[in-house]
Amino acid sequence: MKSRRELLLTLPSLGWLLVFFALPCVLILGLAFRASDLRGGVGDAWSLETVKSLADSQYLPVVCKTLWMSVATTACCLALALPVSWALARMGAFWRQIVLLLIIVPFLTNFIIRIFAWRSLLHPEGIIKQALVWLHLATEETLLLNNAGAVLLVMVYTQLPFAILPLYAAAEKFDFTLVDAARDLGASTWQAFRKVFLPGVRQGLISAIVIVFVCSLGQYVIPKYVGGTGDEMIGNKIEQRAFSDRNLPLASALSGVLLLAVLVPTLWLGRLKK
Repeated sequence: MKSRRELLLTLPSLGWLLVFFALPCVLILGLAFRASDLRGGVGDAWSLETVKSLADSQYLPVVCKTLWMSVATTACCLALALPVSWALARMGAFWRQIVLLLIIVPFLTNFIIRIFAWRSLLHPEGIIKQALVWLHLATEETLLLNNAGAVLLVMVYTQLPFAILPLYAAAEKFDFTLVDAARDLGASTWQAFRKVFLPGVRQGLISAIVIVFVCSLGQYVIPKYVGGTGDEMIGNKIEQRAFSDRNLPLASALSGVLLLAVLVPTLWLGRLKK
């Protein structure tokens, strides 16, 4: 009886996932094994040519760039989020609410608007460039826009709250007297942080890694508007094949690669949480 009740309670969620996640993924993967026609549609015949075309030399650098940028974004976000979550968990209630509000407020602004705001800030005539020139930290020829550094900066900015919030949720439940005890027993601050605090927030750490890494893999708006021609990620290639080239099978094949890139680390990290 209890298992039947649990099954009934989970059926709506399972149905939603099957219809709006699993089924579209199956359809997309199915399109990858079809041929494209000259009118921008999908051919009737089944073919492996589209999948074989992924071995083209133009795609491997893009996949490597996507993985590298996603890993770098995740590492930067964790490096910034860990001390923030530590500080948030030890703050008083009033200041904690203020800081959390400042972290969440950017979500109230449209994503595209935030990207174009950064584009304006990093523009050769933007305030950041002018300030760096005034401080003699950059020259008039220095480019802050249309390069990998700009893409990484904006990606870290957009993904950082997704790292802070799960880490803070885990740190809030952490017993900080364990850190104090470790320091009383001779551990340095760094040793107490690494050997006591990090294992104590392990679940939040894994959640932050999964969320930031997965969200970073699928980015294409940020590389498109603040990156250069050599900073394209796999999402940009999918957009080009789907909308510019009207090659839906190839776009589906690239989407399948992205799907695998998302599922493999997610399932592996999910096993670590058990």
